Amino acid sequence: MIEKLLHTPEGVRDIYNAECERKLQLQNRLHHVMELHGFKDIQTPTFEFFDIFSKERGTVAARDMYKFFDRDGNTLVLRPDITPSIARCAAKYYKDEIFPIRLCYMGSTFINNSSYQGKLKEATQLGAELMNDDSVDADAQMLALTIECLLEAGLKEFQVEIGEADFFRGLVEEAGFDEEEETQLRILIEKKNMFGVEEIILSKNISDELKTVFLTLPELFGSSDKLTKAKELTKNIRALKAIERLEQLYTILTAYGLEKYITFDLGMLSKYNYYTGIIFRAYTYGTGDTIANGGRYDNLVGQFGKDAPAIGLAILVDQLMLALSRQKIEIKQETVNTLILYKHNLLENAVVLAGHFRSQGMNIELLCIKEEIPLSEYISYSRRNGNGGILYYETPSLIKVINATSGEINEARIQDFMS
Repeated sequence: MIEKLLHTPEGVRDIYNAECERKLQLQNRLHHVMELHGFKDIQTPTFEFFDIFSKERGTVAARDMYKFFDRDGNTLVLRPDITPSIARCAAKYYKDEIFPIRLCYMGSTFINNSSYQGKLKEATQLGAELMNDDSVDADAQMLALTIECLLEAGLKEFQVEIGEADFFRGLVEEAGFDEEEETQLRILIEKKNMFGVEEIILSKNISDELKTVFLTLPELFGSSDKLTKAKELTKNIRALKAIERLEQLYTILTAYGLEKYITFDLGMLSKYNYYTGIIFRAYTYGTGDTIANGGRYDNLVGQFGKDAPAIGLAILVDQLMLALSRQKIEIKQETVNTLILYKHNLLENAVVLAGHFRSQGMNIELLCIKEEIPLSEYISYSRRNGNGGILYYETPSLIKVINATSGEINEARIQDFMS
């Protein structure tokens, strides 16, 4: 029984020691980039009412949520997505604000994936939401923020793929698909099952031109030239407006100097149906999953009572960590601990020395040495613990300075440290 208690449930894991420190440092660096862009922090509850994430919101399917009940019988869920929570907060706390609202967050999401998918069921997200701005400039700002975050993480080779939800919706609207047919078509396109797509398209009584566009969707992937090709394939007003917005977006991103990180994918769809404009995903080698995603959701905040266009992004920290590890990109420790070893009779001296160093911003561990344990064991412990070094308070006037990595030992007077 005790052995069983040492294990975590499927889909969650412990993160500790050096890995935990690297993750926290990465999160702090990404958060700082968001602060530089003017975003303010917000924290929302880990669990909320089920209706916040219901099917009508266009979020995660109910079967993939962790559901439970409170003592009053209300259905609650662990949040599977943080964006609807931020939308709720914006409608509640910024109801009368007409100027841009910039909010950023960090937290866990919980999705009950099937075990065969091999994905974490608890994942860390760090994201930002820009509300009350429906401009293409805002789209560009959020994409620039995404790219700057990935560069700050240390990545050099990655791509941000951009699609447009309205492009697909315009085609579906023209074809007259019902909700069930649209859902089925979405699933097939997402899975790149073009035989299934062809079967649905050919069964519909639609123009040959429209059939060609649907069947060409997988080919509309690549550089900005694909936008020109897409415009030649359709006369659908809604779809054409979506492409024109992507062209404007690309012009702005070129002004940012970020065009080399951008590709377009007009066949891109999202499991979140609340997206109304651009959608995007970032990829790099070392992981097959996205490391960042986001998009425009102009109708979601309105479902909570405030008419506010919005666009958001989420950095998927766990996947980003995996990619950095596999690409051997090091997240350097910003600080390291120093261990002060002392003999029992020198406790007060060691406490004073520790306080002196801590007042200067140093991380100090205190440990009373046991005579039966050789100094070499403390050096090994310090090395395992990632400490930078050891100060061994052996006599009232002398300290041994030990390099935890090399084991090199030097002596120094206490006055040299306290001056």
